Amino acid sequence: MSTTEQAIIKTSYGDMTLNFWADVAPKTVENFKKLAREGFYNGTAFHRIIKGFMIQGGCPNTKAGQSGMPGTGGPGYQIAAEFNTRPHVRGVISMARSAHPDSAGSQFFIVHGDARFLDNQYTAFGELVAGDEVLEQIATVPTQHGGGGEKSTPIDRVEVTSIEIVPAAA
Repeated sequence: MSTTEQAIIKTSYGDMTLNFWADVAPKTVENFKKLAREGFYNGTAFHRIIKGFMIQGGCPNTKAGQSGMPGTGGPGYQIAAEFNTRPHVRGVISMARSAHPDSAGSQFFIVHGDARFLDNQYTAFGELVAGDEVLEQIATVPTQHGGGGEKSTPIDRVEVTSIEIVPAAA
C-alpha cells in the first residue's frame, strides 16, 4: 500500500516510523497528521503500557504542568470511527476511545502483541515500518497501579518529544 507521508514518533526511548492507511481510515489519518503538525503531541507521554498488548499515548493531560487525569484528555472534539478489516497485530497504530464508538480524539495506541479481539471495534490507521525495537523497549517499561485497577502506569516517564509528518521514504 503506498503512502505519501509517514509519521516519526520521537520518544525518550528512540524513534518509531509509521506508514498510514489512508485507504481505510482517511479522516483518522488526517486528524492525526493535523494534531502532529500543530505540535499537539509534543511533550505528551505513553501513559498506559501493557506488555504483550499495547502502549497508549496522545493524552494532553500527560504534558508537564497539566492536572487532568492521564487518559481522559483530548483535543476538544471527537471524530467518527472508521472501523475496518485491518488486523490489530504487532506494530499497528489505532485510535483509543471510550465506550462510545465515535469518541476518539487524540489518543492512540500501538499494538505490542496480538490484539485481534479489537478488530472492527477500533480504528486501525497505520503500522510501524521502523522502530520495532523502540516499541519493545517501551512495552517492557516497569508499570504500577494507576488510578484504575490495572497495573499499566509506567514507573518511568516515556515521553513523546514530537511527532513529525514527513514525506514517505522511497
